[in-house]
Amino acid sequence: MNGAQQLAGFRIAVTSDRRSNELIEALERRGAETAHTPLLRLAPLEDEQFLLGQTRRVIAERPSVLVVTTAYGLRRWFDTAEAAGLGDQLGRALETCRIFTRGAKALGAVRALGLPVAGSAAAGTSEALLQLLHGEVQGASVAVQMHADNDRPLARDIRALGAAHVLKIEPYRWLESSGDPHILTLLDGICAGRFDAVTFTSAPSVHSLLTAAASRGMLPTLIRSFNERVLAATVGPVTAEPLIQAGVRSPLVPQRHRMGAMVLQLATALADQGTLSVDTSRGLCQLRGRTLSLNDEDCTLTPLHAEILRCLLQAGGNVVSRDELATSLSTLPSRHALDMTLSRLRKSLPDPQLITTVIKRGYRIA
Repeated sequence: MNGAQQLAGFRIAVTSDRRSNELIEALERRGAETAHTPLLRLAPLEDEQFLLGQTRRVIAERPSVLVVTTAYGLRRWFDTAEAAGLGDQLGRALETCRIFTRGAKALGAVRALGLPVAGSAAAGTSEALLQLLHGEVQGASVAVQMHADNDRPLARDIRALGAAHVLKIEPYRWLESSGDPHILTLLDGICAGRFDAVTFTSAPSVHSLLTAAASRGMLPTLIRSFNERVLAATVGPVTAEPLIQAGVRSPLVPQRHRMGAMVLQLATALADQGTLSVDTSRGLCQLRGRTLSLNDEDCTLTPLHAEILRCLLQAGGNVVSRDELATSLSTLPSRHALDMTLSRLRKSLPDPQLITTVIKRGYRIA
């Protein structure tokens, strides 16, 4: 398989809003078919008075400690302050702060502003950040640049470390969209195995999907699908944590917490785990996502046809009964429709005799 087409045949759901075009382009360059369903949208800062009010408090109170959780949040905060003519005042107020950061990107953003850094949590998690702050905030006035709604316990936890006062800075907010009808389409697709992988670039987006699934009674099916057939690819441990807590056993987490690293890890994982190769009497058969290659002749299958063929290939030539096959297919309208669906599948194959019928028993790969 050409490295540039490493993801050919695979269907991947992209759930991010910010930088989604960049991610989609990276996946499609490698041959993937993508479906874009933002789980959260960044709220516009058309009315920035709330953030500017928080900024003026920081300027007036000059906290002794600043906690920076994200590079993007810090930049957006400063951009808003600059636009309001408060950039220089904010910079001066923070010059005397002892600044602590969560992760490498936040560290780089602080340094890019020419501000000193007292410490950085290399692991990039809130837990690592709190460990770093232990003994550093006792009796201090602390400003915390918040990441998103799921970071709200961070301010509480910093108070528990002995901070005298905590100022929350909220440069951006996510618009929760778990009630969006498009989310139901995404949920159905994941639960039915119509995607080979789903990408997540923020913990709030994971929470949104889990909330939507729970409200519709689909959470157990969603978790089972992630554990059995759909890869959950995350940009880092913070994003992966709510999946793990919900019961997803092995979400992908790249060593470098970057979107590019996530794409590379996903491409490797799908090539290893999402490809079935079986020697048959009709020749070498390889299924990659929805792309079937038989004796180097390719064809693209429908999601249901790919699901049926995967079941038969995984049986390794053993007979799969009609009941077993129908039970394993989450999108089959009825068992009566199975014969018709298999007939259509055979016609779509490079060699229809790849699938054989065993009278009164079921079907198998030749």
